Amino acid sequence: MGCLCSKNAESRTSRIARWNATGIVALRDSNLKVLPDEVLDVNNNVRTIDLTNNNVSVLPPDISRLVQLQRLILANNVLQSLPNTVASLRSLKILTLDGNKISILPDELGSLYKLEQLSVSGNLLTFLPDTIGKLHNLSLLNVSSNKLRSLPPSIGSCIALEELQANDNNIEELPESLCNLSHLKSLLLNNNRVNQLPPKLFKDCKSMQNIALHSNPITSDQFQQMAGFVEFEERRKRKFDKQINSNVLMNSKGLDEGIDL
Repeated sequence: MGCLCSKNAESRTSRIARWNATGIVALRDSNLKVLPDEVLDVNNNVRTIDLTNNNVSVLPPDISRLVQLQRLILANNVLQSLPNTVASLRSLKILTLDGNKISILPDELGSLYKLEQLSVSGNLLTFLPDTIGKLHNLSLLNVSSNKLRSLPPSIGSCIALEELQANDNNIEELPESLCNLSHLKSLLLNNNRVNQLPPKLFKDCKSMQNIALHSNPITSDQFQQMAGFVEFEERRKRKFDKQINSNVLMNSKGLDEGIDL
């Protein structure tokens, strides 16, 4: 652990008072190497911790004391792992770990049953823990820019998942269980090694409106001949038409097939 040390820094007492009042510990761009001691002194009043753009290399096991924490934002640090005690953060809804050096996620991650958004892009992951399937409230999963070769079959148990981002990995095949994700709207798999999709993906994932497969071995013929593709294309066009009518999509060059043609 450590402290915030600066000639111009506010006093420890005033910092803790402010954090207690707001529930927000905002320490972006503070040149920190560790989580300051006083953060844990706030205890149950902390709802959000933002340590983006620091040099934090490890989280203390005592972070488990922050049982009311809902948002933990640790993007662009030098973390290599998470402590197993992260399992105690049962109120956590958003966990952002982009741009670190994490090579493995703990199995205990599956205990975060309230988690809605998990973003761990730009790390060194070669696999995801099977326990990720226990995250039944997860709506967004971003694992882009890692070293993944596959996704675990248990991902099909993330029944609330709406958006799966897995661009820029080494993924060769996708589990059939993806077809269980009835709420999945967007599947992004650009720059991988995917040569085929689960045959029933479009047929079973009736909410899907967007899929991106640029720079993969899969061909447009494979893609378009799959069962349910016509219905998927109709949903996708309705989505884009709605955006155009709402002046959201400006200067569009047309619909992106999501695959190199």
